[in-house]
Amino acid sequence: MNLLLVVLFLPLAGFLATLLLPKDNPRLVRGLALVLSLAIFVLSLGLALPAVRGAQGFWFEANVPWIQSPAIRFHVALDGVSVWLVLLSTLLTPIAVLISWKHIGRRVKEFHAFLLLLEFGLVGVFVALDLFLFYVFWEISLVPMYFLIGIWGHERRIYAAVKFFLFTMAGSVLMLAAMLYIYNSTGTFDYPTLLAMHADGRWHAEGAEQMWLFLAFFAAFAIKVPLFPLHTWLPDAHVEAPTAGSVMLASVMLKMGTYGLLRFCLPMFPNAARRSAGWIVALAIVGIIYGALVAMVQPNMKKLVAYSSVSHLGFVVLGIFTFTQAGLDGAVYQMLNHGISTGALFMLVGYLYERRHSLEIADYGGISTPAPWLATVFLITTLASIGLPALNNFVGEYLVLQGSAQVNFRWTVFAATGVILSAVYMLWMVQRAFYGEAGEEVRHHMRDLDRREWAAILPLIVLMVWMGTAAMTFLPSIGASNARTLQQSAVKVEFQVQAATPQKELADAR
Repeated sequence: MNLLLVVLFLPLAGFLATLLLPKDNPRLVRGLALVLSLAIFVLSLGLALPAVRGAQGFWFEANVPWIQSPAIRFHVALDGVSVWLVLLSTLLTPIAVLISWKHIGRRVKEFHAFLLLLEFGLVGVFVALDLFLFYVFWEISLVPMYFLIGIWGHERRIYAAVKFFLFTMAGSVLMLAAMLYIYNSTGTFDYPTLLAMHADGRWHAEGAEQMWLFLAFFAAFAIKVPLFPLHTWLPDAHVEAPTAGSVMLASVMLKMGTYGLLRFCLPMFPNAARRSAGWIVALAIVGIIYGALVAMVQPNMKKLVAYSSVSHLGFVVLGIFTFTQAGLDGAVYQMLNHGISTGALFMLVGYLYERRHSLEIADYGGISTPAPWLATVFLITTLASIGLPALNNFVGEYLVLQGSAQVNFRWTVFAATGVILSAVYMLWMVQRAFYGEAGEEVRHHMRDLDRREWAAILPLIVLMVWMGTAAMTFLPSIGASNARTLQQSAVKVEFQVQAATPQKELADAR
């Protein structure tokens, strides 16, 4: 039996099973969701074994006909990039169940059913190798997030959910139109087939035609990233979403956009991507600086972390459009880093909200006195987010800046200011919220971490240190897949990625 199919369809089976459970037994619902999501994560660890062993190309591939006319295939597989995003999705789902254990008290069955359906959609997006199948999973993931925000969110949840839905759908329609155009031109939705047809000249999409197709795909992915100035839906969605929704949105859903840029825009439309690189990099750098400056003046902790995502994901887009090995490796690694560190930040902000029922920084102060372990974990996560050496974000940011310096050093200078600004707004928030004299309300409501909260946050803390000190666990497979992407994009690859290449890059970083 194909392990990838098991990992892909178990969340869908869990979604259906959860819907059949009685509403009046929330403990059973939570227990089933936790056990099933943990089992899926354990199984998904087996998907990474080929990556660790240095496998090339795709593995755990399944390719069967799905719909005869039009010719749509159920084609799924993993490579050195998608496997880590799948593991990120399966890791964060049981964590999302844990952090919602006490916080979600109404419509518990529906909430956990939507979490499992979201996991199904996210895993599907990262493994689909048929354009139409990719679009199906893309839309599936949109639906549960819409309901998670709209039903279990805060006061302005309907506004945030509708805005999120409309922005994403606008880009999705353009992407679907481009997919249909490609099918009418080639007779297939199959991604490897399309790349082969492009390589041997059977499919010619050049000039204005390629540019329009590129822009249609790019719009869908840029909205999802989100890239400046298409980012306005993100702060509203994060502020109004429940904690689990914010974690899944920031950690995994935003990576759908950057993954799409890397997987589809570069190999399928290489000339248009290279011609557009200048203005896309400009938008990425503007997003890095703008997101950091806006985060500095936010009185709301969730909005601050949301705008930090705009800044950090600007680094990912910058790395992708440098068309360098180091830039692409750093971009993918930063996707994973952001998923871990920013997901942990949203989780910890959720812990604070559960205690104080406020997201305003001014309502806190002196938390480290009644809750020293909570303050310690928050500080570690903050240091990881701002790129402290020996923690995860440092490696990704360094590789991105190294890649951009190889192309245009001025890009690096401007982008590096985002690293400095991130230290300003994050450390300033920590100072105001956690240090100083604790007020009566804070002393009364602020308890330290309990066992359930430790169980949820500890794996992410371990990963921050692991990814910052043992990046060679991930970089060889990422580098090999990115080298193939550069070759498919008809870009000169200055050096092939072997096991020694990421080591050299990491040695340079040190």
